[in-house]
Amino acid sequence: MSSQVTIWVDGRPDSNLPLPDRGLNFGDGLFETILLRQCSPLFPDQHFTRLQRGIQALGLPDCLARVQHDFESFLQALRKGEVTPWGVIRIVVSRGGGPRGYAPPVKPRPRVVIEYSPLDYDCGEMGAPARLGIASVRWSTQPALAGIKHCNRLEQVLAAHEALRADLDDMVMLSQDGHVVSVTAGNLFIVRDGSLITPELQGYGIAGTRRQLALSRWMPALGLGVQIANITPEEITAASEVFYTNSIVGVRPVAAIGNMSWHTYPVCTMLFRQYLGDLS
Repeated sequence: MSSQVTIWVDGRPDSNLPLPDRGLNFGDGLFETILLRQCSPLFPDQHFTRLQRGIQALGLPDCLARVQHDFESFLQALRKGEVTPWGVIRIVVSRGGGPRGYAPPVKPRPRVVIEYSPLDYDCGEMGAPARLGIASVRWSTQPALAGIKHCNRLEQVLAAHEALRADLDDMVMLSQDGHVVSVTAGNLFIVRDGSLITPELQGYGIAGTRRQLALSRWMPALGLGVQIANITPEEITAASEVFYTNSIVGVRPVAAIGNMSWHTYPVCTMLFRQYLGDLS
C-alpha cells in the first residue's frame, strides 16, 4: 500500500469530484473519520450509527447500506497492498449534484467519497500532554444539527488556524453563552473534586464516538461516575486534571490551557489503558 493518500469517489478509484456538488457548494453533507489498525477499522458501528443519524437529520435518502458497501470494498482494495500499522479513513457523504440555489433536488443521489491517509505515528501510545488556548471564535447554536458531523466546519477551521498561529496543539471552544463545548476536534473532560465532568451538548457540538465509549464502557469499567453538565472556563481552574477524546488519539491529557497547567494525569492514563484493551 502506498504512503500516498488514496481516494475513491462513488465506489471506484478517482481523485476528481464531479461538479456541481452540494457538499462543496453548501457544506450539504456529512463525514466520519475512522481509525484503522493494520487495515482493520476501529469501532465502525459507532461511526455508522452516528452517520445514520446525520442522514436522517439532513433528510438524505437512506444510503447507509451503499456507504458500508463502498467502505468494505475500499478496505479490501487497501489490504491487497502493503498494510501500515495505523491509518485514517475519512468518509464524506454529500447530497450530490443539483440545480443552482439552496433548495435540494427533488430526487438527490448522494455522493460517497472515501479517503485513506497513512499515519506516521503510533496511536497505541498515549499522546503527549496537549497545550491549549481558548478560541476567540465561538460555536454557534443549532439544535437541528447538534451532535452530528455535518460538513459545515468553518468555526473549527478558524479556531484551528488560531491554534496554529499561537503554536498550540488545539483550542477550547465556547458556546455563544460562554460555556465550554469541546476542543476543535475532540470532547473535553475535567476532573474536579474527584468527579468527572464533560460538557452538555444541547444545541451545539459533536457527540464523539470516543466520548460515547468513555461514558458507556471505559469509565464504568473503572468504577468512575461522570456528570454531563454545563462547564464555564472559570470552573476549569478548579480541575485537578483535564483531557479530551477523539477518534485518532483515543484519550489525550491536557498540560495547559492558557495560564492554567497540570502535571499529572492519573484518570486519563487509566482511561487510555481501557481504550487499549478495547483495541486488542
